[in-house]
Amino acid sequence: MKIMVLGGDGFCGWPTALYLSSRGHDVLIVDNLSRRDIDNELGCGSLTPISPVMTRLAAWKELTGFSIRFVNLDAALEYDRLLALINEYTPEVAVHFAEQRSAPYSMKSSKQKRYTVNNNLNGTHNLLCAISESGHDIHVVHLGTMGVYGYGTAGLQIPGGYLKVKMTDEKKDVKTNIMYPPRPGSVYHLTKCQDALLFQYYAGNDFLRITDLHQGIVWGTNTSETALDERLINRFDYDGDYGTVLNRFLMQAAIGHPLTVHGTGGQTRAFINIHDTVRCVELAVLNPPVINEGVKIINQMTETHKIRDLAKIVSSLAGAPILYLENPRNEAAENDLAVENKYLLNLGLNPTTLEKGRLLEVIGIAKKYAGRCDTSRIICTSRWRKGEISAKPQYIRGYQKYVPLYVPGEETK
Repeated sequence: MKIMVLGGDGFCGWPTALYLSSRGHDVLIVDNLSRRDIDNELGCGSLTPISPVMTRLAAWKELTGFSIRFVNLDAALEYDRLLALINEYTPEVAVHFAEQRSAPYSMKSSKQKRYTVNNNLNGTHNLLCAISESGHDIHVVHLGTMGVYGYGTAGLQIPGGYLKVKMTDEKKDVKTNIMYPPRPGSVYHLTKCQDALLFQYYAGNDFLRITDLHQGIVWGTNTSETALDERLINRFDYDGDYGTVLNRFLMQAAIGHPLTVHGTGGQTRAFINIHDTVRCVELAVLNPPVINEGVKIINQMTETHKIRDLAKIVSSLAGAPILYLENPRNEAAENDLAVENKYLLNLGLNPTTLEKGRLLEVIGIAKKYAGRCDTSRIICTSRWRKGEISAKPQYIRGYQKYVPLYVPGEETK
């Protein structure tokens, strides 16, 4: 199968591209390498050393015999080139990872907010527009996020797909299916919600086949493919802007830094291991929706945990202390989260759950590259809204001058 992977140089895109290639698919990576530019902007790179993209692809060819083509193209800005590439390559599937993926980064300032909206929405719309204009039957598989729902589920389990509802007026009741009501928690999540409306329109108006994967927080670093050679190694983001919470805990434990929990740690999140991410994408690729069926929405996650519980697990493994900090996000201090994920399980996904061996594996990677860590970048500095720090600051020797300390049980506003 011919598969175009947009954003194939990134944290999820790179291992997905290699996995699909290893399974015999003809893979083309399209990327503008913006994630590498953001490293330069933030002054903080991956904990693991990331080779130039052409070095990566040459190593993959050398080790496996499989070739992956690469095109440096900005899908958000270069519509004509994108359309021409689609007409030349004629992919059967376009896997869409080409979006700025960090909620904290999207909230740093008006500059990052505007960039996130411009990049994410223009990239998505240009892809849909180009597929429609090309006339080719191309299945779009989009990597979305569970974060479109916010983190309060009104006591309901988030369905895998659509919510069955009854609408009522003074004359009659009507039963129908609707997308679960979104409640974005950041500008990044807002763009994913707007993506969903674009998908709904193009699936209905232009009969595009679209699968939207609502993914949980990814943990882990390497897959079987990226572990073959250091030139293929995947990103390991640990900083306050791009480091996902469990990977950040594992890195902190590896270098002896306190595990930084925001607020009470009572926020419940959905999680998925990087091994399962690549498997789920292929399952979505191989099971497209029928034309005019509507957007297929799949919850791509395997388990849910409260943040403080994760911190306690990592602390017990590595002996690292837990430090509670003021939560920079505008969210409830505590929430529950129930998610239905039967679809992927029924297709044969065997989940990689949170277990000691996998956690220690990630800690081992973090220890190996600990010398590359810039400890001043660990604390999250992006804030969701303006205002004075209300909690008492605490000095963490050797890491960050002052951080806002949160004492569990004391309300922070």
